[in-house]
Amino acid sequence: MKHAAGIVAFIARFVVLGLALAFVISLVWPGVGDRLRARFGLEHAPAAAVSTETTSTAVNAPASYSDAVAKAAPSVVNIYANKVVTEQAVKMFTDPLMQQLFGNTPAGPPVTRREQNLGSGVIVSPEGYVLTNNHVIANSDDIQVLLYDGRVAKATLVGADEETDLAVLKIQNAGNLPVIQMADPKKLRVGDVVLAIGNPLGLNQTVTMGIISAIGRQLSNSSPEDFIQTDAAINLGNSGGALVNSNGDLVGINTLLIGKAANAEGIGFAIPVDTATNVLRQLIATGHVIRGWLGADYGFVPVAADSGLPSAARGAQVTDIYPNGPAALAGLQVHDILLQLGNEDVRDPADLSRREADLKPGSKVELSGLRNGVPFHLMLTVAQRPLQTPTAASAANSSSS
Repeated sequence: MKHAAGIVAFIARFVVLGLALAFVISLVWPGVGDRLRARFGLEHAPAAAVSTETTSTAVNAPASYSDAVAKAAPSVVNIYANKVVTEQAVKMFTDPLMQQLFGNTPAGPPVTRREQNLGSGVIVSPEGYVLTNNHVIANSDDIQVLLYDGRVAKATLVGADEETDLAVLKIQNAGNLPVIQMADPKKLRVGDVVLAIGNPLGLNQTVTMGIISAIGRQLSNSSPEDFIQTDAAINLGNSGGALVNSNGDLVGINTLLIGKAANAEGIGFAIPVDTATNVLRQLIATGHVIRGWLGADYGFVPVAADSGLPSAARGAQVTDIYPNGPAALAGLQVHDILLQLGNEDVRDPADLSRREADLKPGSKVELSGLRNGVPFHLMLTVAQRPLQTPTAASAANSSSS
């Protein structure tokens, strides 16, 4: 036993002596370890280099979005919508009684003045068609567009749709127009980087960056349209401008913002590219947009323990029926739960409203659902949707000036 302990102690002394000697050599010749490892083929990548390589591989975001801007910006135009406003001056009195008696007395002939509304637009075809917002050009007598290359051209109104707040213009007598490329709306995801390009506050083309905060936002229960929500800065004058992805492809038309008056910051909205192109096609073809209508309003399905519905119920509840509309004529009732339109399930009220709008007026469609827990099926004849109050105007502040 003593002999074994002596051997262990002998080995331990030599190990300690070797470590001490290696420490002294490393102090005197700091690179000797690396040279020895290289000589015997024992080199390895430094830990820092491996970490850096791993980091650069994981993070693939570009350092600059200048290529996307260079691709999209030439297709974005500044819009100057002019109109003549006539005002009647009214005589004012310092005496309250005189003001009450004669306050509406005209103070001379009517005065006319010229107003100019600033906005943005996006060139979507080589023929010169431009998508913009309806509120940018509404009631205008003269519309001028400033192109990216500095040319100024006159534009005429092709058609407008108040419900989506979209309008289509056509540039006159201007060739070689850069056309924006459309993105695939199915590939749009929350968190994607987006760039807003437009003419904020008359500063000419300006680019702001953010992400997609949400998709499918419905700002009015009576409207079938949805919006892209983004935190990219959208200011007055951005209306009608382009919201593009990191490749420079169009994902939406900037339309409105919720400003500081509502204690909001970083909440802007854009019309999705698929909605915009659908409206574009119809306005070019007929000058107006035709939508299907079932004559009812919808809300979310209330879920209760005794409702007979699954805990994660989908569908839409009927909240109102319009007299003499398709729903009323078919016998649909308030509080009915709608679960299917045709052969497809209804996800929520917004989903039903959008699909209803896509129906062709005059066609027939089957609605399936529950009434007091009992299944029912009704056949409705689709009507043409009446003109609705513009969504953007009622929901928030429009981003034109």
